[in-house]
Amino acid sequence: RAMEDQQQSSNEEKTVGEIHTKEIDLINRDPKQINEDVVKVDFEDVIAEPEGTHSLDGVWQASYTTFTVSKYWCYRLLSAIFGIPLALIWGFLFASISFCHIWAVVPCIKSYMIETHCFSKIYTVCVRTCCDPYYEAFSKVFSNIKVALRKEV
Repeated sequence: RAMEDQQQSSNEEKTVGEIHTKEIDLINRDPKQINEDVVKVDFEDVIAEPEGTHSLDGVWQASYTTFTVSKYWCYRLLSAIFGIPLALIWGFLFASISFCHIWAVVPCIKSYMIETHCFSKIYTVCVRTCCDPYYEAFSKVFSNIKVALRKEV
C-alpha cells in the first residue's frame, strides 16, 4: 500500500512538473484552433477588386506586400511590447477565478446542497401525502374518457 501511495505521489508530482516544463510547439501555436475564425485575416479577406475595376498590377502587388508585411511586423511589435504583461494579467485573472471556484463557489454549493437535502425530504413527504391522492383520483376519473372524432358532411 505504501508503495502504491509513493508511486501515485510520484505520478502526481510528474504531472505538476510537466505542466510547468512541458515542451511548447513553436510551429502550431493554436493547436485547439480557438482563433481560427476570429483573427485569421488575409489581404484577400479585406481588400478585393471586382471584375472590371482593377488597379495597376504593380500597385496591387505593392499593396499586397505592404499589407502583409505591416500586419506581420505590427503584430510582432505589439506582442513584444504587451504580450508578457498581458500574459501576467491573464495568468493572474485565471488563477483568481480558479481560486474562487475551488475555495468559495464549490464549497458554497456543497454546503447549500447539504442544508437543503433535509428540506427536500420533508417537502417530498408532504407533497406525496397531500397531493398524490388527488392526482390519482383525477387520473382514474379522466382515464375513462374517450374522444371520438367524426367528420360530418
